[in-house]
Formats: sequence, C-alpha cells, structure tokens
Amino acid sequence: MCIQEAMENLAISNTDDNSEPEFQHSTSVMNNSFPLESISEDTTIADRKQILFSNFLPTLRSGDWSDIGGRLDMEDTHICIADLAKNFGHNILGEDAISFYGVFDGHGGKGASQFVRDYLPKVIVEDADFPLELEKVVTRSFDKTDAAFAKSCSVDSALSSGTTALTAMIFGRSLLVANAGDCRAVVSRRGLAIEMSKDHRPCCVTERSRIESVGGFVDDGYLNGQIGVSRALGDWHIKGLKEVEKGGPLSAEPELKLLTLTKEDEFLIIGSDGIWDVFRSQNAVDFARRRLQEHNNVRRCCKEIVDEAKKRSAIDNLTVVMVCFHSEPPPPIVFQRPRIRKSISAEGLQNLRSLLEG
Repeated sequence: MCIQEAMENLAISNTDDNSEPEFQHSTSVMNNSFPLESISEDTTIADRKQILFSNFLPTLRSGDWSDIGGRLDMEDTHICIADLAKNFGHNILGEDAISFYGVFDGHGGKGASQFVRDYLPKVIVEDADFPLELEKVVTRSFDKTDAAFAKSCSVDSALSSGTTALTAMIFGRSLLVANAGDCRAVVSRRGLAIEMSKDHRPCCVTERSRIESVGGFVDDGYLNGQIGVSRALGDWHIKGLKEVEKGGPLSAEPELKLLTLTKEDEFLIIGSDGIWDVFRSQNAVDFARRRLQEHNNVRRCCKEIVDEAKKRSAIDNLTVVMVCFHSEPPPPIVFQRPRIRKSISAEGLQNLRSLLEG
C-alpha cells in the first residue's frame, strides 16, 4: 500500500490518558469498529486474515525516558508529537493525524541534536508535498535540515557538532521509519523482533562501498579515521566529511522503511546506540514484553529499559522512545510442542526380544 492510499482511507483521533500520574503518557486512540462476528465461517483462512489485517487500526500509546549514562555530558535528545500538523499550527483539511517520534544522538556537542529535533519536524510539515508523499518529503527534509544547520554553524561556530537521527511517523496503520546513523527502531510482532532500521557503520559492506565511491576511506572502523558512523547530520566543521556542492562520504540521506501494521504488531522501540550496545533487538523486545505484561505502563517500561542498560554497564547516553499499538498489554505466547511419533527399527525390536528371552 502506498502512503497516499493510507492517508485517504484511514482515520485517527488523539486523546490524553493521565490515569497513572507518576508515569504519565500521551495516548492516541484509533478505534477498530470492525465486527469480527461478521466474518463468515466458510471464509478461507487467507481471506479471514486479509479482512482482519485490513481493518486493524492501532491504539497508540507512547512513552519515553533518557539518562546521561556514563558520559560527562548529555547529547541525546528526543521528541514525541501526537499530531504533527496541529503541533505546528497547520490545519490540513480532510487528512488524518500523523504522529511523529524521533531520537537524535549527538556527538561533539549537543548543538546538532537539539537543532535537528526542533527544525526537522517543522520543515517536514511545511513541505509542499506534505502529507501525501511522505517518503519524498522526509528524505528532502533531512537534507534541508542538514543544510540549515550548516548555515547556523557558519554564524555561530559554538554549535559545531553532529547527530544521528531516527524518526518514525505513524498514520492509520502505516509506519514509516527514516534513519541516518546508528540509532535503531525495532517492532515487536507477536514477540518477534522486526528491525525497522539498519545501523550505519563505516565497516558495513554497502556503506563502505558508498564511502569509497565518493573518495572517502575507512580506517579501523572509522570514517576517514575520524567518526564512528557513516551517516549523520551536521559535522560540517570536520574537514573532508562533507562539501556543500559535491557532497562527501558522511551522508545525511536517511534510509526509509515502510510497514503496514497488523493486529500482531505490538509496539515499537526506538533507542539511541547506547541502548543497543547492551541489548540485542530480540532481547529488548523480550524485556519490554515482560514489563508491559506486569504493569502495562509505557513510560515506566522505557525507564526500566534504561535502568537495565545501566545495570549492564552501558557507558553511553541512553534514550528510549516506545509506542504501543494496543491498549492491552502483549498477550502471553503459548508454544505447543510438536507431537513426535516414536518408532523402533526391526533390528532394534529383534535385539529387544532376544534380551527379554535371555
């Protein structure tokens, strides 16, 4: 399904849920009014799945938590917006709300991460093709934000720094993830971790090939021997990484991944790389499912992920944003052991008979 079809056919409304004051979180409610009883018993399994999935609308609940971790300075930042257009004063008639979430992991200072956090969502909304061509809009907006930051640094050199950026936009049952850097997004699909982004490291085969094709090199895992990621916004002050007209080995272009959510999709975890230094994707999903089954509080779950990362001796800044697609906690997964028919060979049977007969 293309984004334009998703925007035209689905509706979303937003409310706030403050039932747990110690860990408040915003909630976007999208009701699924499709009656399951209306599915005929003689409908095929494939058709039943298509009916259920095509009429599923997620109930969004989000939470976040961050911690300085083992660093001297906090350079991570993040954002959660329930209705992107409304947040910036835009009234788009006939269009559904688009929620926006992002994690930005700064390096060399916090100037870039804070600039991108504030500037990127605004330039997305103001793009002429928003909201019907989101893939093009998001890619263009990353580049525009990077160029705008370069101008800001030329005016105020104290801002000079860089940041990775991972954003997630949810509209109807569609999830669009855009990533430049080594933050990571993971969806839990009935307990199975589905990675929605790829870590952009200089040593990755595809990234290394791209770097070398534009005159860069990888030295001991570092881009041009200077930086540990192959895609980021900012870093204009580091010689040889970026050029205004020719580009450079450090790219600000995001990789995009679009997913149509189904009833089996439970939640999305977005984390800065400090989280993934001590959690594997599946391990994070398992951990989050257990916590949500205990208390079903999204923000509290984020805090527990960060606390667990610190217990595991994480040394980086730590940031987690989490979005649940259901109001209920994830259901337990029941594993059924396959039935195994045991048999004995003719030779084994003869040996057993001989043994019994002495």
